Amino acid sequence: MAIPSSYSYLSAALSLPSTSPFLTKLTATKTLTINLQNPRHHHQQQFNIHIRHAAHNFFKFTHKNTRTRLNCASPDPGELNLTHSTSTSDNNKLILICSAITIALAISNRVLYKLALVPMKEYPFFLAQINTFGYVIIYVSVLYIRYSAGIVTNEMMAIPKFRFVIIGFLEALGVVAGMSSGAMLPGPAIPVLNQTFLLWQLAFSTILLGRRYSLNKIAGCLLVAVGVVIAVTSGSDSGQMLSGIGVMWPLLMVASSAFQAGASILKESVFIDATKRLKGKLLDIFVVNSFGSGFQALFVLLCLPLLSNLKGIPFSQLHLYIMSGAGCFFNIGTNTTGCDGAPLLPLLYIITNIAFNISLLNLVKISSAVVSSLAVLLSVPLSIYILALPLPYLPEGVTLSPFFLWGSAVLVMGLILYNIPNLSRNSDTL
Repeated sequence: MAIPSSYSYLSAALSLPSTSPFLTKLTATKTLTINLQNPRHHHQQQFNIHIRHAAHNFFKFTHKNTRTRLNCASPDPGELNLTHSTSTSDNNKLILICSAITIALAISNRVLYKLALVPMKEYPFFLAQINTFGYVIIYVSVLYIRYSAGIVTNEMMAIPKFRFVIIGFLEALGVVAGMSSGAMLPGPAIPVLNQTFLLWQLAFSTILLGRRYSLNKIAGCLLVAVGVVIAVTSGSDSGQMLSGIGVMWPLLMVASSAFQAGASILKESVFIDATKRLKGKLLDIFVVNSFGSGFQALFVLLCLPLLSNLKGIPFSQLHLYIMSGAGCFFNIGTNTTGCDGAPLLPLLYIITNIAFNISLLNLVKISSAVVSSLAVLLSVPLSIYILALPLPYLPEGVTLSPFFLWGSAVLVMGLILYNIPNLSRNSDTL
């Protein structure tokens, strides 16, 4: 049954006896009390029931005061599967407000990411560890609440953990590589290089999940790749965005996107596999995020000796490096040279980063993945512009060359093309 896409839906269930008069009488409108729950409403009200097609058990439930409509179609008259929709005007306002908040947080997250790495330039691993532990605390707390409320079941908690270990390992590599390179790269280059995430995600999902993508998504990814190359490599040596910066740092940022894209595809495979194990039930997202973040924190901690050794810090002096990182983060002690802006900037980044991810998750729930993708898309050019301006602790600013602007424009066109809804009728093609 086609339903306007501007509505948002959540499946519910209503059990009725097979002899219910609502299923046998076509005359007169009946009423029934329904206890309906969704992320935005919880009400128990009298709904009018309109029998639309008795032969196929199609019904429509309406409630004037809450402007709520329920549509259902069930082959079994003993159980009606309901689809819930709220009024378009109210829902559109909510989506608009949440989209604006998500865009603002996305821009703030990108800008503060670079600003937080100014005082923590020598201690990116310490910042990565603090940020990861922040996620663990948030996700595990929410998971505990949902488990206590019965939303998360024992079957969900019993999902095999091996893939979570790999997810945590990839995310640990992604965050460490990203922060290490982000500390060395000019601000506007970071959101541009981060868009290679889309290329890796499409490639990994094709290889690992057997996905097939529509022409507009493939063309969009190619435009993103071309835009990234134009933005960061074209022009004379003096006009290049990465002039004077070693090739290792942009490659490390691209590798960071690859690790994170691989983790996201593995998360998707966990959800697909869990649907089979849970006999059609959806795995709670906080189960995945909690275990993934937990293993990520563990691997970031285990990687510290290796990473510090790459910076020329022997294992015997690792505890001194950690203490110096803590001193710089909180801007206390005698050796805090170059730590101006801490702890304000790192704390603002961590808080904003967590708020952005929660806001993005909420936007996906109340709208769609396309709307959330477009919200993040809008933050890219705005972030590039802001990061090029003189900022606190980055007073020199960055001059954007014509090649960088052209490359950024091509990149944004690619992102728009990628997010155009697929008009193909082939259900196997995304």
